[in-house]
Amino acid sequence: MVPENHVPAGDIPFAARNTVEQVEEGLDLAPKFDANGLIPCITTDAGTGEVLMLGYMNDEALQRTITTGEAHYWSRSRQCLWHKGATSGLVQEIVEMRIDDDQDAVWLRVRIAGSGASCHVGYRSCFYRSVELGNHSDKPARLVFMESGKTFDPKHVYGDAPNPTKL
Repeated sequence: MVPENHVPAGDIPFAARNTVEQVEEGLDLAPKFDANGLIPCITTDAGTGEVLMLGYMNDEALQRTITTGEAHYWSRSRQCLWHKGATSGLVQEIVEMRIDDDQDAVWLRVRIAGSGASCHVGYRSCFYRSVELGNHSDKPARLVFMESGKTFDPKHVYGDAPNPTKL
């Protein structure tokens, strides 16, 4: 018989969330996943502080990120575990991993090999456009490109792989 609190080999047991004090001031990782089993993760460049992307992790992605030192996410569009850079070679090496006060959001500071790009569209950051603020009357809000060009050609890197963006 397997004990109730048994954790399979290779898995990291996260602490139970018992008290607010333990979650906010304690030393045990007790992440709070949402109703879909996900926790948001903001990823920034360790050298510049630039925001590269916002992703989500499930239990397995968080565990693999901790144990490998490389970023893993849960792809909501593809519904699968995703080792960032496994296809493109632009692996995100973790320099520092933080969790917020109530342990329901993760922050990764990373270094990326090669061009340093993080976005599957080819830009350095997934946040490559800015939203024009102000009253737009009856027109949709406009976007302005903030990056002058792509750091890599997605067709060359991904070939015929399906685009993960879903309408």
